[in-house]
Amino acid sequence: MEALLLSVGLLLGAYVLVYYNLVKGPPCRGIASLRGRTAVVTGANSGIGKMTALELARRGARVVLACRSRERGEAAAFDLRQESGNNEVIFMALDLASLASVRAFATAFLSSEPRLDILIHNAGISSCGRTREPFNLLLRVNHIGPFLLTYLLLPRLKTCAPSRVVVVSSAAHRRGRLDFTRLDRPVVGWRQELRAYADSKLANVLFARELATQLEGTGVTCYAAHPGPVNSELFLRHVPGWLRPLLRPVAWLVLRAPRGGAQTPLYCALQEGIEPLSGRYFANCHVEEVPPAARDDRAAHRLWEASRRLAGLGPGEGAESDEDPQPEDPSSPSSPHPEEPTASELHPSPQSSPDLSKVMCRILVKAEPELQTS
Repeated sequence: MEALLLSVGLLLGAYVLVYYNLVKGPPCRGIASLRGRTAVVTGANSGIGKMTALELARRGARVVLACRSRERGEAAAFDLRQESGNNEVIFMALDLASLASVRAFATAFLSSEPRLDILIHNAGISSCGRTREPFNLLLRVNHIGPFLLTYLLLPRLKTCAPSRVVVVSSAAHRRGRLDFTRLDRPVVGWRQELRAYADSKLANVLFARELATQLEGTGVTCYAAHPGPVNSELFLRHVPGWLRPLLRPVAWLVLRAPRGGAQTPLYCALQEGIEPLSGRYFANCHVEEVPPAARDDRAAHRLWEASRRLAGLGPGEGAESDEDPQPEDPSSPSSPHPEEPTASELHPSPQSSPDLSKVMCRILVKAEPELQTS
């Protein structure tokens, strides 16, 4: 009996050591007050995004929850207002799988919100599920959508500088290998999904690197953040139902809670003095070195140009003006209605990429968009 108790004690002691040294991440101790500042957090209706938004709201920021599901997004906004005591938490609809939805969100945001100080790209997917699109859905949601959103919001970020962009990446970027000849090919099967997920996380790291180069001297800094191994919806979302009851206890024991996963993104968004590290990759609230593929400046620039094309941006377009786009007559047949973004929207070819100002003018501006999401 004594031997059994000793064994249990040793196991518990070993678990505590492993948890507090390898699993539990260090807390973010960034600035205490964000009053007067505005933050956008994508995918903030649950998990890491919700905990990130909660901490920003507790510090007094006006927080915009950019989520695909209206029902879940509004419920999360209500929860966060109650828990933080901050009534400046609102929901705005955003479906990163739809370029039209990204543009509609940007237009509505620029029309209704005078500030943008922090942009956190938290939303992402790890699998295509049962969805079959004529493009790489993992790359679209995890990289192209965030790229386009950042591009459209850059003028406001520059106006409000010093400001920050945080891209939530993953240690999976180390397994990534971008093939620019097949960048947007559809993904079929779990093996391709694993590869495409790693590639999209590598794209996140390269995007932050190139964005830092593009924004040098503007007062806007950007960072790639690894939240660590987190017990979130993303972990179990695509696991077969029969396997979930077996994995939940394991996940609870060896993975971080979403609050712990939010600490490094918060660190990148709030920590003073890290501006010289713009473009770098952070994990456990510390800058971390990345493999050669993730610090290849030529690949980062090539990805930037490919992302512009896949996002439907013309080769000569810039994001230098902070003038809000003017709405076109909503009766115009060419105006995509913001209430009906399509997740299956095809990306334009580089030959037919529309002028950004014309695209923006064709989007109906609403101070409170009524996007219907699922």
